[in-house]
Amino acid sequence: MQAGLFVYSFFYPLQFVHAFSYEFCYNTYAIPREVCSMIELRHVTKRYGAVEALHDVSFRAPEGQIVGLLGQNGAGKSTTLNILTGYLPPTSGQVLVDGMDLLQNARECKRLIGYLPEKPPLYDEMTVRAYLRFVCELKEVQKSAIAAHVEDIIRTCGLSEVAHRLIGHLSKGYRQRVGVAQSLCSNPKVLVLDEPTVGLDPRQVVEIRALIADLGKTHTIIFSSHLLSEIQQLCQRVLILNRGHLEYEADMQELAETGETLRLRASIAMREKQLIPALRSLPCVRRVKALPTRTIEVSEVLLECDASAMPDAQTQLFRLLCGLDAPIRMLVEEHDSLETVFLRATDEGTKVPS
Repeated sequence: MQAGLFVYSFFYPLQFVHAFSYEFCYNTYAIPREVCSMIELRHVTKRYGAVEALHDVSFRAPEGQIVGLLGQNGAGKSTTLNILTGYLPPTSGQVLVDGMDLLQNARECKRLIGYLPEKPPLYDEMTVRAYLRFVCELKEVQKSAIAAHVEDIIRTCGLSEVAHRLIGHLSKGYRQRVGVAQSLCSNPKVLVLDEPTVGLDPRQVVEIRALIADLGKTHTIIFSSHLLSEIQQLCQRVLILNRGHLEYEADMQELAETGETLRLRASIAMREKQLIPALRSLPCVRRVKALPTRTIEVSEVLLECDASAMPDAQTQLFRLLCGLDAPIRMLVEEHDSLETVFLRATDEGTKVPS
């Protein structure tokens, strides 16, 4: 087995090895740790000649949160992840990992990060178990602990049934699980996952999302995606990139509580023909939309109001309906969705359907 590992070490993907060789380009020394998030980018810019891939990007990934990096193809997501993992140096700016400068403390910082590139560095000729042992050796895990550590990773990632099989014989879903597993080999605090569900079938997508959610209980996770539903389902915080610029950053809870437009979904015991004109007369209401109902005696409506008008909007509505003797059966607040924010941030706001 040692001979096999020796041979493979010469052909290990260059981008994966680069993360470990790059650290020796800088002097490693201890600096005082700042009180900050687990990952922080400060004014990071990346240029390729005259082309600017990232422009003045700054954000934080709080410890213990799952952070989603959302953007269209070519927005700069992979470039951002390559920089914050040390695969790619920024043209300017600073990356902090657990309060330490990544370039000045590369060796220590990279021990804290596990990385799943968009194309995982897998060897089809190796079994899952042998490959994970190989990665552990590459990441300088204590030799006496490798066997137990690998078995623990195999269980965590749901690979027990295929641990003895060649990676080349696995389905794409299992190959992606192996990719996630290799990112855990150094026992990192932070996981960085680049488009972890791309190309998977619906069942595999559900399984990988469940794995990410489970790992999020014990790790800080940053992952990129172009799927709005994926970000909404998994993340506590969202970042939106567009053409290399960070256009939006917020906690998902903030997104739910803020927005330029407030929507009130109401069920009112009054016929639509009389109700709609009365609702449109309210000063705070921008738009009234009738929704399907089961009976003509009760109207379902969606009111769009200025968010700044709350709580006046509700007060005006209650007064109007009391005057009309129209009881409210149901009233629910709705705010801007992630879809609306994303379309606005990527200059596609005019395409939002009415």
